[in-house]
Amino acid sequence: MTSPLERLAAPGGALVAEPVDVNEWDGLLRSGLARLGDAANEVLSPESRFDLAYNAAHALCLAALRRTGYRARHRYIVFQTLPHTLGLGPEVWRVLDKAHQQRNLADPPPSGSAHHDRHHRHRPIPSRHPRAA
Repeated sequence: MTSPLERLAAPGGALVAEPVDVNEWDGLLRSGLARLGDAANEVLSPESRFDLAYNAAHALCLAALRRTGYRARHRYIVFQTLPHTLGLGPEVWRVLDKAHQQRNLADPPPSGSAHHDRHHRHRPIPSRHPRAA
């Protein structure tokens, strides 16, 4: 039986299989933890703290995904794979997905930008294959 992450790595899927890079993983953890600590700094504006917390969460979720040997094609996917990477439920990834949407509203891409992920409408990744239900 194929795992949900393997199915998402099918041709054209949301994930790409890529060997784990320990240096990248260490860097993502360091970055995520440093940003998380900085986000607790009450001297900073709420916007700065949100940005730091969001980027910390993204780095840590990406580290969890990269540890499994995959990379996401779109930024938001790292949150939706949390049930498969860290065993976290929808109550966690939905909050992070909402933060991703807030980030997009607060920081739109430059006009004419090719960065389509910022306002890409997406749907949740099913936790099981529909036919397996």
